[in-house]
Amino acid sequence: MEKLKTTGLSKEELVQAYKDILMGRRLDERLWQLTRIGKTSFNISGQGAEVAQVAMAMAFEPEKDYFLPYYRDMTATLTWGMTPKDIIMGSFGKDADPSSHGRQMPNHYGSKEHNIVSHSSTVSTQIPLATGIAYGAILEKSDFVTLTTTGEGSSNQGEVHEAMNFAGVKNLPVIFGIENNEYAISVGTKEQYAAKKLSDRAIGYGFDGFTVDGNDFAATYLAFKKAVKKARDKKGPTLIEMMVSRLTSHSADDDHTIYRSKEELDSLKEKDPLLAFEKQLIDEGYMTKEEMLKLDKDIKAQVNKATDDAEDMPDPTPESLYEQVYAE
Repeated sequence: MEKLKTTGLSKEELVQAYKDILMGRRLDERLWQLTRIGKTSFNISGQGAEVAQVAMAMAFEPEKDYFLPYYRDMTATLTWGMTPKDIIMGSFGKDADPSSHGRQMPNHYGSKEHNIVSHSSTVSTQIPLATGIAYGAILEKSDFVTLTTTGEGSSNQGEVHEAMNFAGVKNLPVIFGIENNEYAISVGTKEQYAAKKLSDRAIGYGFDGFTVDGNDFAATYLAFKKAVKKARDKKGPTLIEMMVSRLTSHSADDDHTIYRSKEELDSLKEKDPLLAFEKQLIDEGYMTKEEMLKLDKDIKAQVNKATDDAEDMPDPTPESLYEQVYAE
């Protein structure tokens, strides 16, 4: 595992990264709880990918760059600028939900304020949209960079390859992230693709591709930092495959114990990237266990308050049905 000092990030920045990772985990746990007590209808978890997502997002400039996430990217959207209350309002379908004003399913993250573009329930349709936004940077002679992500299963969709081909031809400032958790719902990688590494696909489109250990914060951050600089310098796209874990079922409607063994699930818990990152922070002298316990208590309190505040927000009115759908 790469030493954290190789990132060039300050102690304050690394502690903030840990705060975002821990908030992502605690908020995700709360969203599961809300589905189980019948207060919300659905959740797709990102537990196991939080370290990769924060490392990825920290390489960008959210005030000007664009992010087109996929449904597991909640923690990345927090680093990009969304709040826990924003996320929970989306799950409750509240009128003030920045993603869709209560008009989309949960996990369809978006925020006009933060340049986060909401996606469709049809997987990977965000990829060609991201390519179009990146083309806009060329047309406007701007230096913003576009990031878009998807899972390894949905990376096999046809529009993904069309988008990557166009991005390569036009040398666009876009970074394609694939969060490979080795399961497309219940289908393992051997039945998804024959390639040894999904990053090898980039060769066919004429740009760089890398595979990184998404559990390694420093390695993931450095890969994206390099790709962002390259894109901002008008040197084209990059495909980055992050090998991550999926600690939960595919969604609140799935039971992964049907197709994953107890041994596999126990092994995943032992290799939890959150725990590994905590150990690295302690071992390298950035935080103490006592500081982490205090922070965890504070974050749980924040999640409780965000839950209460979001639940108290008004629902959309029937009269507003056709608002917030088309541009005005």
